Amino acid sequence: MYRLWLTFAQTATLCLAVLFVVTTLKPEWLPGKSGGTTAADPALPSTRAGAGTASYSDAVRKAVPAVVSIFTSKEVKRPRNPFMNDPLFRHFFGERFEDEAQRAFGLGSGVVINSKGYILTNQHVVEAADEIEVALSDGKKLAAKVVGSDPESDLAVLHVQAQDLPAITLGRAEDLKVGDVVLAIGNPLGVGQTVTMGIVSALHRTGLRINTFENFIQTDAAINQGNSGGALIDASGNLVGINTAILSQSGGSIGIGFAIPVSTAKQVMEQLIASGAVTRGWVGVELQEITPDLADSFKLGTTAGVLVAGVQRGSPADRAGIKPGDIIMTVDGNQAKDPDSMRSLIVALTPGKEARLRLKRGQSDIELQVKVGKRPEVKRTLE
Repeated sequence: MYRLWLTFAQTATLCLAVLFVVTTLKPEWLPGKSGGTTAADPALPSTRAGAGTASYSDAVRKAVPAVVSIFTSKEVKRPRNPFMNDPLFRHFFGERFEDEAQRAFGLGSGVVINSKGYILTNQHVVEAADEIEVALSDGKKLAAKVVGSDPESDLAVLHVQAQDLPAITLGRAEDLKVGDVVLAIGNPLGVGQTVTMGIVSALHRTGLRINTFENFIQTDAAINQGNSGGALIDASGNLVGINTAILSQSGGSIGIGFAIPVSTAKQVMEQLIASGAVTRGWVGVELQEITPDLADSFKLGTTAGVLVAGVQRGSPADRAGIKPGDIIMTVDGNQAKDPDSMRSLIVALTPGKEARLRLKRGQSDIELQVKVGKRPEVKRTLE
């Protein structure tokens, strides 16, 4: 019996030793093993066969043909030399110091949004330009003209005489989450088409004083001068934003960039193509955030809603009976928690139609119908 037990123990020990060696040195020999690799996760970047390198090349290859470089120029004049007012000076030096026209040059990026030659970019890229040239991803250059621009959202639409251009696929900015991978494509500093990678750092950024209407996607994908108007795409190659600005003291990228969500860009773009301008709703109220101190002074018990700090005389709000001190709770059933989101609700209203505003006045809840006006083209503080 002792000899049988000894033989069993030795055999078991030998088997365990062999298993240890195989597991350590040749795990693929074991059933159910595949050399340490795992099944591909569809949420992860693609892996090149044989190289084992994660890559977003499929997304880039899909989007890059639709991203263009934009070159602008405009005429500027040197100030008149004050000595030209002296007849004796003009007698000796002639007219050489008269006003001399020069040209200033600009650089930016854009995105082809349909095959008929329409290109979306930032308004500040083409502002005041009298000559605009677009360079496609294949190097072909085309003259472009401005179809329409909207300074309040900093968006513009260009058109080039070309057909069957590669158009980008629009994504859904509403589906973005903080931490999602995004790629920025443009022509930074004029070095040529460039792709940078980062993540969504934050959503719904406002109060930056970049545009009148702000709802930015913040990203740490490197964005520099020349990237403005270029594409911010998701890991599938779909457009989710238009790169617009950076926050930097040096003028270079420090990992804080901002893009206009594609949902906003699409709304503005469609109006610019249809009419060359953007029409927004307006009721004529000055909005103020309800701080805890204001909530205490008004005995609200909550900071929900937005305070009406002023009403423009003769405005739709004035005619509807809205008064300073009222608190707007909802617009057509949509709630807003701060002036920026309330402003977005108001400008989205259709001029000429009535909107239903639910207000709190003192301790009473009231509901008013307001006939929406057209927002003045001049930038104002009243919404």
